[in-house]
Amino acid sequence: MHNHFVWGAALGIVIGLAGMILLTLRLWESRREVKRLQRHLADKLELEADATNRLKTDLQQLKQHNENLRIKVASLGQLPDRKLQRDIEIYARAERYMVSRSPGFPAAWEEAKRNSIEELQSEENGHSLPRRVFNALLNRPSKIDAAAEERQSEG
Repeated sequence: MHNHFVWGAALGIVIGLAGMILLTLRLWESRREVKRLQRHLADKLELEADATNRLKTDLQQLKQHNENLRIKVASLGQLPDRKLQRDIEIYARAERYMVSRSPGFPAAWEEAKRNSIEELQSEENGHSLPRRVFNALLNRPSKIDAAAEERQSEG
């Protein structure tokens, strides 16, 4: 027991065994951590797959709803009142375009509109018969058309 070599060997074996035990404990702890991370990753992937499937389902439903609305809008656009509103919108946009781009058009256009407004107001107040009906029946130009033709021949 008094031999230093024996004490050194014994101390080396004890330290080696302690190191082996610590390494084994760390290995088990690392394996548990890897398994925990694998479960966490599997859960996360499962949740993301569910969310993706829900998003795909919602997207498909929204596409179907959008298609239904598009068809409904198209069918409503074919109604006479809606078609008339669409035509009026087209004419209003064309008027804005012509007023902004054509020289000489705004003055003639404003005068034609003013005459048309006065004529419609007098018809609505009962001061005159609706000229539109008679002009259409007799195929004669109205005052507005005559005024427009007169301006064109002058200009």
